[in-house]
Amino acid sequence: MIKQAIIPLAGLGTRLLPLTSVFAKELLPINGKPGLEYIIQECIDAGIKEIIFIISKKKMMIKNYFYNDKFYKDLIQKKKDPRIINEYKKILKFRKMIKFVYQNNPKGTGDAVLKTKKFINDKYFLMLLPDDLIIKYNCSKSMIKVHNKFKASVMASMNVKKNNVSRWGIYKLGKKLSKNNYLIDDVIEKPSTINAPSNKAVIGRYILPKTIFKKLSNQKPGKGGEIHITDAIQSLIYDNNKFVAHNFFGKYLDCGTMSGYINSSNEISKL
Repeated sequence: MIKQAIIPLAGLGTRLLPLTSVFAKELLPINGKPGLEYIIQECIDAGIKEIIFIISKKKMMIKNYFYNDKFYKDLIQKKKDPRIINEYKKILKFRKMIKFVYQNNPKGTGDAVLKTKKFINDKYFLMLLPDDLIIKYNCSKSMIKVHNKFKASVMASMNVKKNNVSRWGIYKLGKKLSKNNYLIDDVIEKPSTINAPSNKAVIGRYILPKTIFKKLSNQKPGKGGEIHITDAIQSLIYDNNKFVAHNFFGKYLDCGTMSGYINSSNEISKL
């Protein structure tokens, strides 16, 4: 069973400037609720028992959000407002599940994942990228079912426009396993339009094997001088580790750009 999830949160969110010059992008409200809470709730509904946040010293605001007890207690004592009481209870519930690790130098998602090595207990774990919201269907829960069925690592997959492939990790698909699931023969980080093996993109949901830590420990920086999780996954695939591309249900929302962030609030308000 998949019981642990990791969420990389150390990025500076430069695509959402100037908002992120003073505020952690993951705490920005989406239809009145911090974006991060949608990700946490997805984990809870998928059966996750522990979530590991990877933050930096510059993102201590995120940790403080879950440890602001005096603020809540003083406010509750003064106002006795049921809504505030419920919000505080929710924060306490989340806090019981969360651990924090630190990535103070931005060396890529692969490096962020490596920081969690000593906390991962089981053979597989879930990773979610907070810029990617998937609404109307629990993608993580669906992927865990796929993992249990095929005894493999699983990554979310979505069709993207051919002229946008350089924004994504792109799959080369192999054998079809079922209607919405394919074996992955290769995955390439941000290929050019000419070199892209398909228009099937990696979306920010992964079930990864614990063995990936060994790959990441020995991995040299890739594009942009960063340690990319895609490169470690590619290496595992070349070693005959089984990875499944899961064409998920639900609606994908990109919260990492200003236009996407604004659109996310609009879409969620319609639910």
